[in-house]
Amino acid sequence: MQYTTQMDAARKGIITGQMQAVAAKESMPVEKLRDLVAQGKVAIPANKNHKSLEAEGVGEGMRTKINVNLGISKDCCNLEVELDKVRKALELKAEAIMDLSCFGKTEQFRRRLIELSPAMIGTVPMYDAIGFYDKKLEVITAEEFLAVVEKHALDGVDFMTIHAGLNRETARRFRDNPRLTNIVSRGGSLLYAWMELTGNENPFYENYDRVLDICERYDVTISLGDACRPGSINDATDASQIEELITLGELTKRAWARNVQVMIEGPGHMAINEITANVVLQKKLCHGAPFYVLGPLVTDVAPGYDHITSAIGGAIAGAAGADFLCYVTPAEHLRLPDVDDLKEGIVAARIAAHAADIAKGIPGAREWDNQMSKARQEIDWEKMFTLAIDPEKARRYREQSRPEREDTCTMCGDLCAMRNMNKVMQARELEI
Repeated sequence: MQYTTQMDAARKGIITGQMQAVAAKESMPVEKLRDLVAQGKVAIPANKNHKSLEAEGVGEGMRTKINVNLGISKDCCNLEVELDKVRKALELKAEAIMDLSCFGKTEQFRRRLIELSPAMIGTVPMYDAIGFYDKKLEVITAEEFLAVVEKHALDGVDFMTIHAGLNRETARRFRDNPRLTNIVSRGGSLLYAWMELTGNENPFYENYDRVLDICERYDVTISLGDACRPGSINDATDASQIEELITLGELTKRAWARNVQVMIEGPGHMAINEITANVVLQKKLCHGAPFYVLGPLVTDVAPGYDHITSAIGGAIAGAAGADFLCYVTPAEHLRLPDVDDLKEGIVAARIAAHAADIAKGIPGAREWDNQMSKARQEIDWEKMFTLAIDPEKARRYREQSRPEREDTCTMCGDLCAMRNMNKVMQARELEI
């Protein structure tokens, strides 16, 4: 039986190879996964032209996934440097990479990335249109924006951020409700500017059915972008954000009617006490579609440490039901991240995702921690390093400060609780 997308297959009762791979990774019966895909509660971003892909599921009952942003820009346009970041991201087990390139040889980089990466690949066509056409924003036409969407789909991109929720009505709501930080989404700000300069409706909203045509043809998952995400905790959960979210819920149903998979993007900057309510609201208004969040960053005063502010918010959002975390690096708000920044961001996001999985009861999540705790009880350093999210850093710290005895560390020495309790429990003589 023929099918167009993973959702179409699921609704026809077909179990695809991608479903089988995801079910095995998630320790979930494949029939249950198929039903979740059919309902739109799980997305399996898997473009037909991404031949190196090792499929992942995003959504209900799945491990919380993480995404890494990278790409070339006008000020930093070295393709090989960005490909080094890709290799590091894959080494650190990121499930997704978003190419946010907006200058120069974007097509060359995107194709190499898709060829190289078993992780799912995302893009933001709005960014690429600016660099690809190399002309003033206001003279780019709706047809040209759609042509970039088609080009990315043809190249093998698995999911695309499409800012279709910022229509004329949402823009009016934004103008009527001033914000401290206005519109901070790069794609959202560009679209708002284009709408203001041309007097036209958002081309992705006005031509949404044509976007769906493209996504259905290549099985591209739409990641409905939150153009009005808050860029400060002051702007969180305001009229603009909620207006757009309602529109995204309507666009979700239209995509599902065409068997196109959907993810919903979310904030942003947000105080801790608002996060859970926002996740519940998104799941309600967007009919259980997978939720993809940037952070949320829980305070605005920590430049240089925003991987931490993001991880705090990401863990809370994930525990409340968010499915996909976009990493944030220490360089956020300051500069393009280098490889070291990328690593710090990935590790922080993986910690947040794993903490969320423990809270959600994802199979195997607690067992990992229990294995680490057992290795600590047994003072088995090699096993601790193997189990660590970042084995290299753990080994380095150990080597930088060697203790007199191997069965302890330089913090506690002979007073090590693990070591002494082992001796007491085994009725052995203490050495203190």
